[in-house]
Amino acid sequence: MSSQKFPAFFGYGSLVNRATHDYAPAVPARLRGWRRVWRHTVLRPFAFLSVEPADAEIDGLVAAVPHGDWSALDQREAAYDRTGLAAGALRHDAGWAQSVEIYAVARDHADPAARHPILLSYLDVVVQGFLREFGTTGANGFFASTQGWETAILDDRAAPVYPRHQVLTKGETAFVDETLHRLGIKTAP
Repeated sequence: MSSQKFPAFFGYGSLVNRATHDYAPAVPARLRGWRRVWRHTVLRPFAFLSVEPADAEIDGLVAAVPHGDWSALDQREAAYDRTGLAAGALRHDAGWAQSVEIYAVARDHADPAARHPILLSYLDVVVQGFLREFGTTGANGFFASTQGWETAILDDRAAPVYPRHQVLTKGETAFVDETLHRLGIKTAP
């Protein structure tokens, strides 16, 4: 792209995986003042990955909004509210980004009493993205910087429920499975 500026978003979960979208350009980034968390809602019987303000830092991807039109991205992220990020909160090399926004699960969708499982097909997509963008160190950082692992993982790999599921390599699958085992995170059929 030229010196033209574009609106952008910070992806911290499935949007880190470039195989799930064609939003370009995109560059790795680090966000200060937020953390990832698994959220339970009234919308579906599975957890959503979300963010909340916190004294923390997380890795992700800054990507341009195609043609400056948020509608397709807002539709993909329909369960989430979009909000702008403070100018100094991000470290990235996206000189083309005029402003950056982030999606977080809408408060009116929250169901704090629920303990929905995390879809393994969803987790696989997120971890695959982190492995490809940030390597094993970054993927381990994803697990360490995300809250809410006390809920079960629903193993839906044989029949993926997540609509943007991806096929993982043997190494990516082994990384996910070994990390869940090492962290004592339970997987149920």
